[in-house]
Amino acid sequence: MSTETVALKNIKHSDFSEHGNDAMKASYGKLMMWFFIISDALTFSGFLVSYGFARFKYIDSWPIADEVFTHFPFLHGVEAPMYYVAFMTFILIVSSVTMVLAVDAGHNMQKNKVILYMFLTIIFGAIFVGSQAWEWNTFIKGDYGALETRGGQILQFINSDTGKRAPIKDFSVKLDSDRLNHNPSVGVWYQTESSLPSFSLDEVKEGFKLNNNLLVRVQKLDSMGKKVVLNRSESLSKIQDAVGVVEGANLIHNEYGHRLFADFFFFITGFHGFHVFSGVVINIIIFFNVIIGTYEKRGHYEMVEKVGLYWHFVDLVWVFVFTFFYLV
Repeated sequence: MSTETVALKNIKHSDFSEHGNDAMKASYGKLMMWFFIISDALTFSGFLVSYGFARFKYIDSWPIADEVFTHFPFLHGVEAPMYYVAFMTFILIVSSVTMVLAVDAGHNMQKNKVILYMFLTIIFGAIFVGSQAWEWNTFIKGDYGALETRGGQILQFINSDTGKRAPIKDFSVKLDSDRLNHNPSVGVWYQTESSLPSFSLDEVKEGFKLNNNLLVRVQKLDSMGKKVVLNRSESLSKIQDAVGVVEGANLIHNEYGHRLFADFFFFITGFHGFHVFSGVVINIIIFFNVIIGTYEKRGHYEMVEKVGLYWHFVDLVWVFVFTFFYLV
């Protein structure tokens, strides 16, 4: 028997496993987290690629992000395009920094610093989830209102004096009619019908006719890449094709443009928001484990590092979501 064979037989299995772990520089738990992150990244990639195909297929009727996300909490009537989305992105990036600091403190066995930075990460994550809920609510309610044709084309209103969109509530007139909105306070409830818009189609049309400074903007791009605004006579003719009033956005109607934008927006941002919410819950559990000294007894803070990998992944995904939905 050769010397090499004898040497190999003398190597214990535990020694081999130990050297193997040192070579990989990752525990079983961290490897499993990486597998999850890779699979989840492929899922998000599929969603964003689908969004890209839909956008370029319906590029004429795709909403303009600067006109959709113009609100900021407590600043009603002040146009702040993309400001709040930028704030949300900043908050999530800062939370990633605090998570890095928590992991580093864990490596140095500094319990109090881990508690502080985990707490800040949880707060920033909660702010982001709350901000996303507010953004959803604003998007669903809408701001201007529009008309929709039988073919699904959205007709928006422009004030020719200012060049800005005109809300239908500013020019619609009240007409005598038998229409009745849902009103649970007086027991009027229709379970099989959708709720009525604030103004009927006839009220919007009549108000448009009485305001000569109003024009219709259609969902078609000109040579400069901007939505086409019809002249007054073309606008009066175009509104006759309308079959309904649209306020806000949902999975069927969207006052800002093609309804697929709303479908993708709710699904992708909702899926990401669920990831952030799950991360906040997991961080809270680990936060309390740190407080009671669970990881001090184990002699390491690897669990903080593993949840940190997940949190950084969620932050990175938001960078792509932010780019696709708000910037491109």
